Amino acid sequence: MNLTKRQVKSKYNRFSIFYDLFESPIEWLVFSRWRKRFLKNITGKVLEIGVGTGKNLSYYNYRKVKLIGIDLSTGMLEKAKQKAEKNDYPVMLRLGNVEKLPFNSNSFDYIVCTFVLCSVPNPKQAIKEMKRVLQNNGKIIFLEHVKSQNKLIALWQKIHNPVSKFIFGFEINRDTINSIKQSGLKIIKEKNLALKDVFKVIEVSK
Repeated sequence: MNLTKRQVKSKYNRFSIFYDLFESPIEWLVFSRWRKRFLKNITGKVLEIGVGTGKNLSYYNYRKVKLIGIDLSTGMLEKAKQKAEKNDYPVMLRLGNVEKLPFNSNSFDYIVCTFVLCSVPNPKQAIKEMKRVLQNNGKIIFLEHVKSQNKLIALWQKIHNPVSKFIFGFEINRDTINSIKQSGLKIIKEKNLALKDVFKVIEVSK
C-alpha cells in the first residue's frame, strides 16, 4: 500500500533536517555529475517537480532559464529557499502537490523530475499532471531509480522496499518506465546510468 500525501509530507519534513548530510556521499560521488550533465542545456520556462532541498539549483543556466520549483514538504522547501537566497538563484519556490499542479495547461518548455516519483503516492497521476502543464513541443527530464529487469536486482529491491518506504517514505522498485508509457508520453531517450538498469535518465515529450 502506498503512503498517503500526509505521511510522505510528514516524513520529509522530519528528514529535511539531515537530508543533505545523509545523501552527501552519493551526491558527491555520483548524483552531482548527473545533475550537471543533464541540466546544463535546459532552456526556457522550467518547472522542477519535487525541488526538495534545492540540490539541482546550482546546475541551471539562469541566463537561459526561468525556473519554478515546487515541493510538498515545507521543511525541504525551506532548505531550498536558504540555498537560493545565499547564492542569489533567481528561482520561484512554491509549496504544492505534484498530483494537482497549480499551473495552467501548456505552461512549461521543460519539466525536471529528479528522484521524485519514488515518493509520490500516485506516480501515474503525477505524470499525467506533468503532461498537462507541458507545452506541446516541450520535454520532461526524469532522473530516477526504477524497478530493474534483472531478476536478482528486482528481488533485492522487493525485499528492501518495505524498509525504505517505512523509514524514508520512498519506494525503490517502482515501474516508472511503464507508468510513463501508459500516460501517452513518448520516450525520446532512455539511458542506463548505474546498477545495470536501476538508475536511468529518461527524456520524454508529448
